[in-house]
Amino acid sequence: MAQRLDSAGLTFRQDYFGDPAGWPALVCLLKDIFGIDIGPLQQLGGHDATSMPFGWFDAEGELAANISAFALPFVLNGRIVHAAGLQSGAVRPAWRGRGLYRDVTVKALDWCDRQGFEAVILYTDKPSLYEPYGFHTIPLHRYEGAAPAPSASAAPARPLLPTNADDLALLQALLKRRSPVSTSLAVTVNAAMFLINTQLDPDVRISFLEDRQAVIAWRMDEAGRFSLLDVVAADMPSLAVILGGLRIAPASVEVLFRPDKLGWQGVPKSLKGGTRLMLRGLGDATLDFPAMLSTMAEF
Repeated sequence: MAQRLDSAGLTFRQDYFGDPAGWPALVCLLKDIFGIDIGPLQQLGGHDATSMPFGWFDAEGELAANISAFALPFVLNGRIVHAAGLQSGAVRPAWRGRGLYRDVTVKALDWCDRQGFEAVILYTDKPSLYEPYGFHTIPLHRYEGAAPAPSASAAPARPLLPTNADDLALLQALLKRRSPVSTSLAVTVNAAMFLINTQLDPDVRISFLEDRQAVIAWRMDEAGRFSLLDVVAADMPSLAVILGGLRIAPASVEVLFRPDKLGWQGVPKSLKGGTRLMLRGLGDATLDFPAMLSTMAEF
């Protein structure tokens, strides 16, 4: 039986990011519940312009419950899917058990249906919460293997700092004309998430291959393993060119998306536990090849 909505003392609002108090209310909610600060996004170009938030506010203007939908076209098995994403789902502890989260989720999904999206995706560590709404889990895989020899002809990369105005402008321009990193599973546009993810993980390095007009998001651990998180480019450079440009020769490589455009083959490894990617729509669509969305696209 569906939980009955009890919204006493609260006011429902929709599309409130244009309100000077609306966005800060969401920033506060996510910081309080998850310890995640999305506030710096305002200095990185602002929130995704397609975002449509749904929430319940108390009398003091504090956001008690929220979920946000936004346009998120992505590639699945070689075709672009006209899809939406759901993010920023949270309820303050004092307001839980009153049906608020179910209410905003239903409202968001109804909005997605009315907008004509053919699918909706989300990340969650509680998949059972979304299965009643028609979502199913997409198994995710990263790839690992030996590093190719770095290209000796690759021009050296330089660091990019998204907090630097010139570097931010360059990165924003490249994000607008990027190609999907994979033909199996990849976002086509998701600039806001890429930009905020550069700030949420202090270990992420952002480098620019100027001659290739390519931005590389990567990490290197103490064991010498190179992790390729994302590539923002109209034309994908090979992994050998990337390593040559970064001037590194790692002991091993992991790629956090299917590397079908990198001129390199690794071994797919299943991602166990943790956050799951879930899909609603497209019937029982599954991946033709093991793949995952870049962690720089996580939302």
